[in-house]
This record gives sequence, C-alpha cells and structure tokens, in this order.
Amino acid sequence: MKISLIAHDEKKELMIEFAISYQHILQKHQLFATGTTGKRISEATGLAVHRFQSGPIGGDQQIGAKIAENEMDLVIFFRDPLTAQPHEPDISALMRLCDVHQIPLVTNLAGAEIMIRALEAGFFAWRDVVKEDE
Repeated sequence: MKISLIAHDEKKELMIEFAISYQHILQKHQLFATGTTGKRISEATGLAVHRFQSGPIGGDQQIGAKIAENEMDLVIFFRDPLTAQPHEPDISALMRLCDVHQIPLVTNLAGAEIMIRALEAGFFAWRDVVKEDE
C-alpha cells in the first residue's frame, strides 16, 4: 500500500513517535511524506520515505495529485487544529480529494492507530478492487 504521512509542525514529534512505534508495519509499505516530516521519519526509523516538498510550498498539492491519479491508498495527517495554517486551502483541497476518491484519511493519533491495526490485519483488500475498476 502507498501511505502518505503528513504532520503540522506542532504534531511532527507525535508523527515520529507513531512511525517508531509502528515501524514493523510501515516497513512493509511504500511511504510518502511532505518534506520535513519525511526527513525526520527517515532519520528516526531508517524507513525509506519518498519526500515531496514541504506542505506550505506545494507538498500537500503533490500528495493531492497522487490521490487524484489513484496512486495513494491511505493518508495519515496529524493536523494541528489549534494553530492557523497559512496553506489551509491546500489542506482543505487534500481532504476533499480523499473524500472524492475514497481514500481513507485520519487526522489524529487515535484514528491512525485504528487504521494502522486495520492495515496490519489486512482489512484494505477493497482498495485493490477499486483500483481494478478504474
């Protein structure tokens, strides 16, 4: 599966801890991330992470393009709901694309832990069917 990992500045440390905790699951998948988040995950875990640009300078849009092309299977996006983001329109567009293209999107640790356990258990076989239909 192709998984995007995104984290706002105030949530980056949480994303690193998540990646370390679930490294044994994440290592079996293709990982993508926005710039700094991807760099920090890779440094902390040794996992191979394809890095896009930083979110505010286009990384969110690059991931959105992969979603629109049906080249992404899951987005884990640790958002900071208490801090205004200058690139909020890009974030909204990314979330809209997930909804339009039926890409699972989780935006907090609780949802991410449920999703990663579902991934581990093999509950994402339906994504293969969706891809075959397109």
